[in-house]
Amino acid sequence: MTPVSLGAKDQVARLLTLVPFLHAHGQVRLDDAAAVLGVPAKQLVKDLKVLLMCGLPGGYPDDLIDVDLEALEDEGVIRVSNADYLSRPLRLSPTEATAMIVALRALRNGARDETRAVVDRALAKLEAAAAQGSGHGLDARIDPGDEPESAEVAGLRARLQEAVDQQLQVRLTYFVPSRDEESRRTVDPRGVVSAQGVAYLDAWCHTAEAPRWFRLDRVHEAEVLDATVQTPAEAPRDLGDGLFARAAQTRSVTLLVAPAARWIVEYYPVEEVRAVAEGHLEVDLFVADERWLQRLLLRLAPHARVLSPPEFHQTFISSARAALGLYAETRRTMRDDTPNHVRTS
Repeated sequence: MTPVSLGAKDQVARLLTLVPFLHAHGQVRLDDAAAVLGVPAKQLVKDLKVLLMCGLPGGYPDDLIDVDLEALEDEGVIRVSNADYLSRPLRLSPTEATAMIVALRALRNGARDETRAVVDRALAKLEAAAAQGSGHGLDARIDPGDEPESAEVAGLRARLQEAVDQQLQVRLTYFVPSRDEESRRTVDPRGVVSAQGVAYLDAWCHTAEAPRWFRLDRVHEAEVLDATVQTPAEAPRDLGDGLFARAAQTRSVTLLVAPAARWIVEYYPVEEVRAVAEGHLEVDLFVADERWLQRLLLRLAPHARVLSPPEFHQTFISSARAALGLYAETRRTMRDDTPNHVRTS
């Protein structure tokens, strides 16, 4: 079995061109942008829908680039917002520059001619910058605007770190600008880290039942509770490793995916995809929370199943049977509570 190409490299290359183009031009007509970028309008619409899932670490709607889909569909106009950070200069340390050079060279080996030309230009600039900066070093951060941390955020950081040290839960009131609303949730704090000049709390969220990042400047209240944390103590994740960095308890899972469920490889971070018979795929991904995997499998059923590890497959079978049993019981209850004249009419 050989790895299958799903056009991801081509789409990444288009997005790398599309994002700075839109940021520089502001509002652009769809047809004009498609002509300038040299892609069909339908493909550009698909790329814009992927762009909605791109943004800063955190993964919340207010961290992601916002594309006005209503204007796109009704007026044929592209409007992009919440992407001001794209205007910040990117400054890399020698180590980061070297890692990017290695990654670009690997990408170049399997790229098409037009993509290879773009990669070559990027490589030339990176190698030149790395050579010039080798004597005195390059700034290791994306420019945060040289603004010092506010006293309010510094105080919040100290309280949260104290909760981490004492293994106590925290009740957060968190503001989501894109929805203009506050959410309240109880979390098990793991630590505070900084990236791109922004401080984040890494915590296990009991509402989402998964690890989450919380920007400290969007935390309106943080109440340290008397209750101790309910999840195992774990060091905060390193944002330098990316949004989907592996936690200590992460496990590798292989799924067999039917054609009707192939979309998951475009929506979730996967390690490898292999084509098998009749359009099916074998998909390798890393899972930190088995409950998340079981919910995903219930959504995909009957178009996906676990190949390994086998115990995850057995857990899913049990969950599916329990769901079917609950569904059957609900139908019986509704039928028994329905008057005869309604059932026969």
